[in-house]
Amino acid sequence: MQGEAFGQAAEALRNGDLDAAGLAEPERLLLEFAGTIARAAYRVTDEQVQRLREVGWTDEQIAEAAYVASLFSLFVRLADTFDIEPPAVYEPHGIPAAAVRET
Repeated sequence: MQGEAFGQAAEALRNGDLDAAGLAEPERLLLEFAGTIARAAYRVTDEQVQRLREVGWTDEQIAEAAYVASLFSLFVRLADTFDIEPPAVYEPHGIPAAAVRET
């Protein structure tokens, strides 16, 4: 059953449905923050960062999430620019094959 729940959460995340993924509020807010950076970093607000602090994220953790989201966006843009295809190890939905566990 745990594998099924993981699959449902992964599907919800692939679809961008953070509510259906069953995430705790701190994780959901951090992913929303990362999504804002990936889509339009200039739209990150002071209130959004403050809310992350209120749910327990430290400034260092928030900064690290910002770095990761920014680097991911950079890599995606470079791949698009040079028409780079992902390695064959990745599944069609973008999940590394090693991350998929059968139960």
